[in-house]
Amino acid sequence: MGIQPSLLGVSFRRIVEKELTEDFGSGGDITSDLLVQSDVEMSAQIVSRQEGILAGDKVVDCAFEVVDPRLSVEWLISDGQVLSEGAGVASIVGRASSILKAERTALNFLGHLSGVATATRRMVDAVADTKAKICCTRKTTPTLRALEKYAVRVGGGINHRFGLDSGILIKDNHIVISGGITEALSKIGRRGPNTAVEIEVDTLEQLREALDCGVGSILLDNMDNSTLSEAVKVCNGRALLEASGNVTIDSVRAIAETGVDYISSGWITHSSPVVDFGLDLAF
Repeated sequence: MGIQPSLLGVSFRRIVEKELTEDFGSGGDITSDLLVQSDVEMSAQIVSRQEGILAGDKVVDCAFEVVDPRLSVEWLISDGQVLSEGAGVASIVGRASSILKAERTALNFLGHLSGVATATRRMVDAVADTKAKICCTRKTTPTLRALEKYAVRVGGGINHRFGLDSGILIKDNHIVISGGITEALSKIGRRGPNTAVEIEVDTLEQLREALDCGVGSILLDNMDNSTLSEAVKVCNGRALLEASGNVTIDSVRAIAETGVDYISSGWITHSSPVVDFGLDLAF
């Protein structure tokens, strides 16, 4: 996929620490503490149990480092590369008890983020010969938004608004409160060149009104494919069109063929299947 997305600026250490605290509870890993001598060292390998796209290597590094800074983690592949079933992806060397204590938290993050990247890549590949770009939404797991949006980028998708301050998106409830599309856009007024403005519509009549107001980006909410195709004709290039609503891997291709510019999917972050990883020991 070329240059890989960066995790720079994504503060995830606190998230990792919180998950480890939750896993340790009040008593720590009582099983490992009873069965594994503290001075026993070993090597272990993280193995992919299925095909997919890797995402989350730096988060895994963080999980092992928080538990024991003396652990050494070496990656055999990096984020964005293809996972093969049964292939090793990373090796860890150090105290056995420390590896076991970090194992579940590390694999939870790796499985989830790789699942997001894999689902995204599947969608991107499904629409590869159309002009549609795949983007995510704010339908993310609480506290994991930055990591999930990173995984979307790893999978080849693009990020929609990160948060409420990332741009103006006038949704249906805003329109109702404002008294209509024209009224809402009038209240927004002229914004600076770095402030994106988009409005949500769910009928062709609303689309025409939004176009008459000169808005540059329009979200077509929960329209069937025939209506999306008609919307593209009505728009005729006057605005960027984004299709949204119940987009899955099974429906995305047909949506792309309507001619929209963007397809946003909450499925890739809130419902993508987890990629299964295991950790195999070698003393």
